[in-house]
Amino acid sequence: MSGAVTQAGQASDRPLTLALPSKGRLRDQCEAWLGRKGLRLEQAGGARGYAARIVGLEGLDVRLLGASEIARTLVAGDVDAGITGEDILRELTSRADELVEIRARLGFGRADVVVAVPDGWIDVSSMSDLAEVAGDMRRASGRRFRVATKFIRLASDWFARHGVSDHRIVDSAGATEGAPAAGLAECIVDITTTGATLKANGLKILPDGVILRSEACLMVRRALTDRAGNLEPLARLAAPV
Repeated sequence: MSGAVTQAGQASDRPLTLALPSKGRLRDQCEAWLGRKGLRLEQAGGARGYAARIVGLEGLDVRLLGASEIARTLVAGDVDAGITGEDILRELTSRADELVEIRARLGFGRADVVVAVPDGWIDVSSMSDLAEVAGDMRRASGRRFRVATKFIRLASDWFARHGVSDHRIVDSAGATEGAPAAGLAECIVDITTTGATLKANGLKILPDGVILRSEACLMVRRALTDRAGNLEPLARLAAPV
Protein backbone atom coordinates (compact mmCIF):
# COMPACT_ATOMS: atom_id res chain seq x y z
CA MET A 1 0.00 0.00 0.00
CA SER A 2 2.76 2.42 0.93
CA GLY A 3 4.44 1.74 -2.43
CA ALA A 4 1.25 2.70 -4.25
CA VAL A 5 1.10 5.93 -2.30
CA THR A 6 4.74 6.64 -3.17
CA GLN A 7 4.12 5.95 -6.85
CA ALA A 8 1.06 8.17 -6.86
CA GLY A 9 3.06 10.92 -5.17
CA GLN A 10 5.84 10.62 -7.71
CA ALA A 11 3.32 10.79 -10.56
CA SER A 12 1.82 13.96 -9.11
CA ASP A 13 5.27 15.56 -8.84
CA ARG A 14 6.36 14.98 -12.43
CA PRO A 15 6.49 18.03 -14.73
CA LEU A 16 3.35 18.81 -16.65
CA THR A 17 3.56 18.03 -20.36
CA LEU A 18 2.65 20.92 -22.67
CA ALA A 19 2.36 20.54 -26.46
CA LEU A 20 3.08 23.63 -28.57
CA PRO A 21 2.93 24.14 -32.35
CA SER A 22 6.12 22.91 -34.02
CA LYS A 23 6.12 25.16 -37.09
CA GLY A 24 4.35 27.70 -39.24
CA ARG A 25 2.47 30.85 -38.42
CA LEU A 26 0.86 29.35 -35.33
CA ARG A 27 4.33 28.59 -33.91
CA ASP A 28 5.45 32.17 -34.61
CA GLN A 29 2.32 33.62 -33.00
CA CYS A 30 2.72 31.35 -29.99
CA GLU A 31 6.32 32.49 -29.48
CA ALA A 32 5.25 36.14 -29.76
CA TRP A 33 2.53 35.51 -27.16
CA LEU A 34 5.07 33.95 -24.80
CA GLY A 35 7.35 36.93 -25.37
CA ARG A 36 4.61 39.30 -24.22
CA LYS A 37 4.57 37.34 -20.95
CA GLY A 38 8.33 37.72 -20.54
CA LEU A 39 8.93 34.08 -21.52
CA ARG A 40 10.96 32.47 -24.28
CA LEU A 41 10.70 29.12 -26.06
CA GLU A 42 14.04 27.32 -26.31
CA GLN A 43 14.11 24.33 -28.64
CA ALA A 44 16.31 21.33 -27.81
CA GLY A 45 18.24 19.50 -30.53
CA GLY A 46 18.30 22.37 -33.01
CA ALA A 47 15.63 23.33 -35.51
CA ARG A 48 14.59 19.69 -36.04
CA GLY A 49 14.17 18.91 -32.34
CA TYR A 50 10.77 18.07 -30.86
CA ALA A 51 11.55 18.88 -27.23
CA ALA A 52 11.77 22.35 -25.75
CA ARG A 53 11.48 24.36 -22.57
CA ILE A 54 9.98 27.69 -21.70
CA VAL A 55 12.73 29.89 -20.29
CA GLY A 56 11.37 31.71 -17.26
CA LEU A 57 8.74 29.10 -16.40
CA GLU A 58 9.63 25.90 -14.58
CA GLY A 59 7.55 22.75 -14.18
CA LEU A 60 6.70 22.17 -17.85
CA ASP A 61 7.97 19.46 -20.17
CA VAL A 62 7.38 21.04 -23.60
CA ARG A 63 6.83 18.99 -26.75
CA LEU A 64 6.64 20.46 -30.25
CA LEU A 65 3.95 18.84 -32.38
CA GLY A 66 1.75 19.59 -35.38
CA ALA A 67 -1.52 21.40 -34.65
CA SER A 68 -3.69 18.32 -35.34
CA GLU A 69 -1.38 16.07 -33.36
CA ILE A 70 -1.67 18.38 -30.35
CA ALA A 71 -5.43 17.88 -30.29
CA ARG A 72 -5.08 14.10 -30.71
CA THR A 73 -2.54 13.72 -27.91
CA LEU A 74 -4.66 15.86 -25.57
CA VAL A 75 -7.76 13.77 -26.18
CA ALA A 76 -5.76 10.55 -25.81
CA GLY A 77 -4.23 11.77 -22.54
CA ASP A 78 -0.65 11.63 -23.84
CA VAL A 79 -0.03 15.27 -22.86
CA ASP A 80 -1.51 17.36 -20.06
CA ALA A 81 -2.05 20.61 -21.95
CA GLY A 82 -1.58 22.13 -25.36
CA ILE A 83 -2.12 25.12 -27.60
CA THR A 84 -3.98 24.56 -30.86
CA GLY A 85 -7.09 25.72 -32.73
CA GLU A 86 -10.51 25.07 -31.25
CA ASP A 87 -11.76 23.98 -34.70
CA ILE A 88 -9.22 21.14 -34.76
CA LEU A 89 -10.29 19.89 -31.33
CA ARG A 90 -14.03 20.01 -32.06
CA GLU A 91 -13.63 18.31 -35.43
CA LEU A 92 -11.69 15.52 -33.75
CA THR A 93 -14.24 14.49 -31.13
CA SER A 94 -17.82 15.10 -30.03
CA ARG A 95 -16.55 14.66 -26.42
CA ALA A 96 -14.34 17.77 -26.52
CA ASP A 97 -16.01 19.51 -23.56
CA GLU A 98 -15.99 16.30 -21.53
CA LEU A 99 -12.29 15.59 -22.08
CA VAL A 100 -10.67 19.02 -22.42
CA GLU A 101 -11.11 22.39 -20.74
CA ILE A 102 -10.31 25.60 -22.61
CA ARG A 103 -8.35 27.60 -20.03
CA ALA A 104 -7.63 30.65 -22.18
CA ARG A 105 -8.49 31.99 -25.62
CA LEU A 106 -5.28 33.51 -26.88
CA GLY A 107 -6.40 36.05 -29.47
CA PHE A 108 -4.42 34.67 -32.42
CA GLY A 109 -4.91 31.93 -34.99
CA ARG A 110 -8.44 33.22 -35.56
CA ALA A 111 -10.56 31.61 -38.29
CA ASP A 112 -14.24 30.83 -38.81
CA VAL A 113 -15.70 27.51 -39.95
CA VAL A 114 -18.51 28.54 -42.31
CA VAL A 115 -21.12 27.35 -44.79
CA ALA A 116 -20.67 29.00 -48.19
CA VAL A 117 -22.81 28.76 -51.34
CA PRO A 118 -22.45 30.17 -54.87
CA ASP A 119 -22.97 33.94 -55.14
CA GLY A 120 -25.47 33.34 -57.92
CA TRP A 121 -27.92 31.68 -55.54
CA ILE A 122 -29.75 34.92 -54.85
CA ASP A 123 -32.71 33.14 -53.24
CA VAL A 124 -30.50 31.31 -50.73
CA SER A 125 -29.63 33.47 -47.73
CA SER A 126 -30.12 31.10 -44.77
CA MET A 127 -29.78 27.49 -43.69
CA SER A 128 -33.55 27.04 -44.05
CA ASP A 129 -33.28 28.17 -47.69
CA LEU A 130 -30.51 25.60 -48.13
CA ALA A 131 -32.77 22.90 -46.69
CA GLU A 132 -35.41 23.77 -49.30
CA VAL A 133 -32.87 23.63 -52.14
CA ALA A 134 -31.64 20.24 -50.93
CA GLY A 135 -35.19 18.91 -50.71
CA ASP A 136 -36.08 20.22 -54.18
CA MET A 137 -32.97 18.62 -55.67
CA ARG A 138 -33.75 15.25 -54.12
CA ARG A 139 -37.33 15.30 -55.40
CA ALA A 140 -36.39 16.48 -58.90
CA SER A 141 -33.36 14.29 -59.57
CA GLY A 142 -33.13 11.74 -56.79
CA ARG A 143 -29.64 13.09 -55.97
CA ARG A 144 -28.59 14.36 -52.60
CA PHE A 145 -27.23 17.87 -52.20
CA ARG A 146 -23.41 17.64 -51.94
CA VAL A 147 -21.37 19.48 -49.29
CA ALA A 148 -17.59 19.52 -49.82
CA THR A 149 -15.54 19.85 -46.64
CA LYS A 150 -12.63 18.66 -44.55
CA PHE A 151 -14.73 19.33 -41.43
CA ILE A 152 -16.91 16.24 -41.67
CA ARG A 153 -18.01 16.06 -38.03
CA LEU A 154 -18.73 19.79 -37.65
CA ALA A 155 -20.56 19.99 -40.99
CA SER A 156 -22.69 16.89 -40.34
CA ASP A 157 -23.75 18.10 -36.90
CA TRP A 158 -24.53 21.61 -38.17
CA PHE A 159 -26.63 20.46 -41.12
CA ALA A 160 -28.55 18.01 -38.93
CA ARG A 161 -29.20 20.76 -36.37
CA HIS A 162 -30.66 22.97 -39.10
CA GLY A 163 -32.85 20.28 -40.64
CA VAL A 164 -30.88 19.88 -43.87
CA SER A 165 -31.43 16.14 -44.22
CA ASP A 166 -31.24 15.66 -47.99
CA HIS A 167 -27.50 16.07 -48.32
CA ARG A 168 -24.30 14.06 -48.37
CA ILE A 169 -20.84 15.05 -47.24
CA VAL A 170 -18.06 14.94 -49.84
CA ASP A 171 -14.62 14.66 -48.22
CA SER A 172 -12.60 17.44 -49.79
CA ALA A 173 -9.15 16.23 -50.79
CA GLY A 174 -8.02 19.46 -52.47
CA ALA A 175 -8.93 23.14 -52.37
CA THR A 176 -12.42 23.04 -50.90
CA GLU A 177 -13.41 26.49 -52.18
CA GLY A 178 -13.06 25.29 -55.79
CA ALA A 179 -15.46 22.35 -55.44
CA PRO A 180 -18.69 24.10 -56.58
CA ALA A 181 -17.07 25.63 -59.68
CA ALA A 182 -15.58 22.23 -60.55
CA GLY A 183 -18.98 20.57 -60.29
CA LEU A 184 -17.93 18.44 -57.33
CA ALA A 185 -20.38 19.91 -54.81
CA GLU A 186 -23.25 22.36 -54.48
CA CYS A 187 -21.85 24.14 -51.41
CA ILE A 188 -18.94 23.92 -48.99
CA VAL A 189 -18.01 24.07 -45.33
CA ASP A 190 -14.56 25.57 -44.97
CA ILE A 191 -12.38 27.70 -42.75
CA THR A 192 -11.80 31.38 -43.50
CA THR A 193 -10.16 34.38 -41.88
CA THR A 194 -11.32 37.26 -44.09
CA GLY A 195 -13.66 35.62 -46.60
CA ALA A 196 -11.54 36.93 -49.47
CA THR A 197 -10.68 33.49 -50.90
CA LEU A 198 -14.32 32.44 -50.82
CA LYS A 199 -15.36 35.64 -52.59
CA ALA A 200 -12.64 35.15 -55.22
CA ASN A 201 -14.15 31.75 -55.95
CA GLY A 202 -17.67 33.12 -56.37
CA LEU A 203 -18.96 32.04 -52.97
CA LYS A 204 -20.84 33.79 -50.17
CA ILE A 205 -21.10 32.92 -46.48
CA LEU A 206 -24.61 32.32 -45.19
CA PRO A 207 -25.37 34.76 -42.34
CA ASP A 208 -26.52 31.89 -40.10
CA GLY A 209 -23.88 29.55 -41.48
CA VAL A 210 -21.03 30.40 -39.11
CA ILE A 211 -20.47 27.05 -37.42
CA LEU A 212 -17.57 28.06 -35.17
CA ARG A 213 -15.50 31.17 -34.52
CA SER A 214 -12.20 29.52 -33.77
CA GLU A 215 -8.89 30.74 -32.39
CA ALA A 216 -5.82 29.28 -30.73
CA CYS A 217 -6.56 28.20 -27.17
CA LEU A 218 -4.67 26.92 -24.16
CA MET A 219 -6.37 23.59 -23.49
CA VAL A 220 -5.99 21.37 -20.44
CA ARG A 221 -7.13 17.80 -19.88
CA ARG A 222 -9.99 17.74 -17.37
CA ALA A 223 -8.33 14.79 -15.60
CA LEU A 224 -5.73 17.27 -14.34
CA THR A 225 -8.13 18.49 -11.65
CA ASP A 226 -6.74 15.59 -9.56
CA ARG A 227 -3.35 17.34 -9.62
CA ALA A 228 -4.51 20.79 -8.56
CA GLY A 229 -1.35 21.43 -6.55
CA ASN A 230 0.83 21.17 -9.67
CA LEU A 231 -1.05 23.47 -12.03
CA GLU A 232 0.66 26.77 -11.18
CA PRO A 233 2.71 26.87 -14.43
CA LEU A 234 -0.48 26.52 -16.48
CA ALA A 235 -2.22 29.15 -14.37
CA ARG A 236 0.57 31.59 -15.24
CA LEU A 237 0.21 30.80 -18.93
CA ALA A 238 -3.56 31.24 -18.76
CA ALA A 239 -3.34 34.63 -17.01
CA PRO A 240 -4.01 37.68 -19.24
CA VAL A 241 -0.96 39.30 -20.80
